[in-house]
Amino acid sequence: MNALLPTSFADLLALYQDPMFWLFPMGTLAVSTVMFLLFALPFTWLAWRDPVSLRRYKVQDTPFDVARWFWPSLGRLTLNVSLIVVALLLAWPLLRHAPIHLGEMPAWYVAVAQILFFVFLDDFLYYWMHRTMHKGFLLRHVHSVHHRIRHTTAINGNYMHWFEYLCTASLALLGPMLVGAHLYVLWIWIALRQFEAADGHCGYVLPWNPGHLLPLYEGAGYHDFHHSQYQGNYAGFLPYLDRFFGSYARGYLAWRAKFRGEPGTPE
Repeated sequence: MNALLPTSFADLLALYQDPMFWLFPMGTLAVSTVMFLLFALPFTWLAWRDPVSLRRYKVQDTPFDVARWFWPSLGRLTLNVSLIVVALLLAWPLLRHAPIHLGEMPAWYVAVAQILFFVFLDDFLYYWMHRTMHKGFLLRHVHSVHHRIRHTTAINGNYMHWFEYLCTASLALLGPMLVGAHLYVLWIWIALRQFEAADGHCGYVLPWNPGHLLPLYEGAGYHDFHHSQYQGNYAGFLPYLDRFFGSYARGYLAWRAKFRGEPGTPE
């Protein structure tokens, strides 16, 4: 245990002078927050303007309620990030042993393979965490905070209870820690995860969305139905788990077929 934890106050103080403390936990949190805002703010401005030319790409016909939820969403994000800072300060004596590193960058194809692994692992774990949060105490006292908003815009992507924010962030770190990812690969993955958080709540399924380059990704319509129906569509990026476990949101498949111009309207 002495090898893992500091034995004096001087040793403890020295831990926080390690440059990796500022680069790994704190730097990753900064990348996460900045990238979310970079993705979310333009989408939110688009929803506020609600241009007629883009209304055919909206998931819901009702108007966005940007004015009501913009500042509460920024306030909730600020609170959650502040609490995560405290959690990281407390966890650093153990977290410093994580295999995240600043050594040689992997080959590009290794980095791509790692990020794809992170996507699938995170989605699998998030699916089950999300389903669990739709039950009992966790639904009433934690996840219901996120569901206060039925017609979301991108800035609402991180409007959630602090405990859900902590759990979601922890899941995103699990894959990189398992493979001992390079710090820069971790940052790329976190940026991609925050793109999904913003895009999934933006309310538009835009044909030029770069997210559609990711196989199986279905865009904002998938998660929008989760908010409008309150149940179903539990995954983050990839809805294949809802297909396997029969947990599509009510009406989603019919809407998707109609939106794509496909024959038939499955239920």
